[in-house]
Amino acid sequence: MSSLGILPSAPTAVQLVAIPGGEIMLRDDRLKQQWRVEIAPFWLARFPVTQGLYRAVTGESPSSFSGDEHPVESVSWQQAVQFCNQLSRTEGLQPCYEMAAGTETICFAPGANGYRLPTEAEWEYACKAGSTGSRYGELAAIAWYKDNADGQTQPVGRKQPNAWGLHDMLGNVWEWCSDIYDASVYGSYRIMRGGGWSDEPRGCLATNRRRSHPTKFAIDDLGFRVARNLL
Repeated sequence: MSSLGILPSAPTAVQLVAIPGGEIMLRDDRLKQQWRVEIAPFWLARFPVTQGLYRAVTGESPSSFSGDEHPVESVSWQQAVQFCNQLSRTEGLQPCYEMAAGTETICFAPGANGYRLPTEAEWEYACKAGSTGSRYGELAAIAWYKDNADGQTQPVGRKQPNAWGLHDMLGNVWEWCSDIYDASVYGSYRIMRGGGWSDEPRGCLATNRRRSHPTKFAIDDLGFRVARNLL
């Protein structure tokens, strides 16, 4: 795997890993369904967005815990996509999202070269990194969770990465994905993945799916990482 270089003089620096194309079988235990998704090559951030990066881009510090190298948390899904757009503009890239002021209406531009949230299929595929189990390693070695996180988030990148060099895919904070969960039942609720610092081991699995409201839900174990199309 290779990372996308960013000039040291850039006001923000995101380490991106090139994720190869492939396919993933997703499942939903509530619906008792499985489905296969083809994955095109894409870029994914090596780490979750940190508090330092979030503040550098937005000027805001929403997190409950303090530390520039800690993952940002207490951000809604809409705040996460707004960050993606702001970061894109900072780097002279085309924003991926168009938002109507005062509403939840968000349009996605699939051909844009800017930053975006990963789809849940991309997220799970990248999390597993070619492995076949529910985790890519021994939990204590790869993740901050209830038994070792000391009741809070921890700096990113301190645990072992997966085979593709991605850190904190499990534990530390849950991560927003781009997808709507089930519009017929939950409306605009969006998906989150990965488990967080307060979760029991059963919460930190590559296959776990949770969902919540995109504008009204922001808690201290939920953050995000960014992706880009590999154009």
